[in-house]
Amino acid sequence: MPANASAKARRHHHERAWIHVLLSGSLLFLLSLFTLRLTGNPNLFPTVVMLGTFLVPVTYVSFFYERRHLSSLTLLSLVLGFVYGGVLGVSAAALLEPLFIHHLVPSTAFLVGFIEELAKMLGVLVIARHIQEKTEINGLILGAAAGMGFAALESSGYAFTVFLASRGSLNAVVNIMLLRGVLSPLGHGTWTAILAGVFFRESKNGHFRITFNVIKAYLVVVILHGLWDATPSLLSILPVTGLDFFIGESLVGALGLFVLWRRWREARRQQAAHLYSVPRV
Repeated sequence: MPANASAKARRHHHERAWIHVLLSGSLLFLLSLFTLRLTGNPNLFPTVVMLGTFLVPVTYVSFFYERRHLSSLTLLSLVLGFVYGGVLGVSAAALLEPLFIHHLVPSTAFLVGFIEELAKMLGVLVIARHIQEKTEINGLILGAAAGMGFAALESSGYAFTVFLASRGSLNAVVNIMLLRGVLSPLGHGTWTAILAGVFFRESKNGHFRITFNVIKAYLVVVILHGLWDATPSLLSILPVTGLDFFIGESLVGALGLFVLWRRWREARRQQAAHLYSVPRV
């Protein structure tokens, strides 16, 4: 087999490894859930919640990491981005949201977007200081990691809140984890990837800049985030079912994925053009 064909085959194999992450994690989640139900041992509850809330976010980041052949990011950068984006983002949002938001209604849903999209970028900025090549594709991948770190920790919080509100109902906890797990690729990771990608692209001489394009990208993700959070409130006035909520948020999420796909395609094109323009020694 020619060298180019062999390299392409290996890369294709690696780009499907995220499926193994998803399947292996799903099996471990089902095993831990079955064991918890069988034994009733409360020590297994944190394991079930951790697997249930981190599975899809980790799979999402794996999907992007396996397509890094045009990116200079390391695995350590992504792991740290996931951690910092999650911890700093959730902490900042928890501190700021009570100061400005008292009831979640359609108007305040967009304010949540303003706060959380800024909060998640804190994790991106911490890691970005040590990244030399501030290209859009690096920003997209790092933003996806930071956003999904936020999503994983936020889902853990929701699972714990539902556990308390339902007075220990495991079914209620599993339902909220499954719902947020299925919808998570449409939300935080996608929005932060879009904003971070444009933020990196607009940098100049290794320094970040707040340009019109950055502000525009920020407003786009805030609107997407606000629409996502406002959908339940808007639909609550209508005789709808839970499926309608799911469909409504899926449509908003699909719009975000479309924007991300456009940015990803452009980032790959620009990075490939840059690599091919570099003279070989």
